[in-house]
Amino acid sequence: MRIFAPPFAVAAVLGLIAASAHAQGAPVQDSGDPPQASLLPPKVMSTEHPDEEAVEPYARSNANAGAAPFEGTALYEAFHGAGGVSRIVDGFVQRNITDPRIMGQFAATDLVRLKRILNEQFCYILGGGCAYTGRDMASSHAQLGSQPADMAAIVENLQAAMRDEGIPFATQNRFLAKLAPMKADVVTR
Repeated sequence: MRIFAPPFAVAAVLGLIAASAHAQGAPVQDSGDPPQASLLPPKVMSTEHPDEEAVEPYARSNANAGAAPFEGTALYEAFHGAGGVSRIVDGFVQRNITDPRIMGQFAATDLVRLKRILNEQFCYILGGGCAYTGRDMASSHAQLGSQPADMAAIVENLQAAMRDEGIPFATQNRFLAKLAPMKADVVTR
């Protein structure tokens, strides 16, 4: 069983270690950075997307999105276009990172990249004419160790985000039916 600690828990533990060392008379070097910043390797940022962490090169293809797009733009419009998709992605990611059932799987995730890639994926699948530049589903989820219960939580969170955007239930189901075959690549345990 893998145990994930949320980032705030790691920071708290590192702060306690530093405070304990200081209290025991050990020299503590204050760099002005938070304690965890000095213990973690520096992040390498992307040159293509400067707000995102760099990733290893991979072959980019719309096929990596995990599903063929719907014909036409009707479903994309039913999702309220780019603004609606963006609000759904924001709500979806926020629910996932705060959901105690699955938040550990997102602890080390570059959330800026995740949101960009999900926006591209949803837009592409919904027929919005976007290109998907993310990894394929199998390789992007291989190290997460997702179980069926994790997938169920993620689907619940996506449904809630779509409901908040006012997407009709039948329209949600059409989109979820496109995403459902991805379970084989996402659930790895």
